[in-house]
Amino acid sequence: MALKRQILTSRTSKPLINLNDKIYIAGHRGLVGSAIVRQLELRGFTNLIMRMHKELDLANQAQVQSFFAQENPDYVILAAAKVGGIYANNTHPADFIYQNMMIEANVINSAYENKVKRLLFLGSTCIYPKAVEQPMREEALLTDVLESTNEPYALAKIAGIKLCESYNRQYGTDFRSVMPTNLYGINDNFHPENSHVIPALMQRFHQAKLNNNAEVVVWGSGNAMREFLYVDDMAQASLFVLELEEKIYKANTRPMLSHINVGTGKDITIRDMAETMKRVIGYRGKLTFDETKPDGAPRKLIDVSRLSNMGWNYSIDLKDGLIDTYKWYLESCK
Repeated sequence: MALKRQILTSRTSKPLINLNDKIYIAGHRGLVGSAIVRQLELRGFTNLIMRMHKELDLANQAQVQSFFAQENPDYVILAAAKVGGIYANNTHPADFIYQNMMIEANVINSAYENKVKRLLFLGSTCIYPKAVEQPMREEALLTDVLESTNEPYALAKIAGIKLCESYNRQYGTDFRSVMPTNLYGINDNFHPENSHVIPALMQRFHQAKLNNNAEVVVWGSGNAMREFLYVDDMAQASLFVLELEEKIYKANTRPMLSHINVGTGKDITIRDMAETMKRVIGYRGKLTFDETKPDGAPRKLIDVSRLSNMGWNYSIDLKDGLIDTYKWYLESCK
């Protein structure tokens, strides 16, 4: 299958991490965490540690400390987070900032106390200010106010970056951070109320095709521009950064500006994305746009030159990513 071929495409000919090293993936059932697990398994890593929330509450300091002392992982990938859409962020802001900050603090501190060789923290490009120059560069962090609808979540992610940097500066740890753009793919959230634009539209087009609906309505004018990265590319980028030699990582980052954007460096209008989605799904009806609904920010694009200079670039284009996502959706989410 095309998906397997794409996942197997490795950016490193020889992993710098030993195949027998113990790697803990926090958040292994999520969109990114599950993709990282797939990538690790396909590369031959066998000593992977994973825990369900019912087995390990990462917001509970005592549980996290006990887990790390018992398992003593060599590497940690921190992809676990409390996530949600605008409605959830606005309704439960205290939950979003508290739980995410507790997860980050507990895992990062326990990684330090148990002498983890290297940790990778996964954040989000919502860390950047609301009115930020496009494309968004890493240097834009903390230069202006955040988008109010997700400020608590963004602040927690900024705190995670700064926790990594602070432990590196004080204790000489090797904790790194990557900030992905809008992601989509296998194990995405297709909830009708809480899903993001690609899974929401995919489900809408699929149902319209099944029901022979005359049209599919998309919110907004369709002119807003967004960047999309297939999640298996994100998994490869994450492992690329995790495996980077320390001297290369330090040469391309700064002690107090160490996070790395991960994306395609290219954006597309919502209209063009929807037209591509329509073709992939095979829907033959009309596509219309409800301009009474908001577009959101006119453009959201990240600068990926830092990661590109280190030697990584994306490989899966939007059409191929949507094809593979739709195949998985048909098999798993009907």
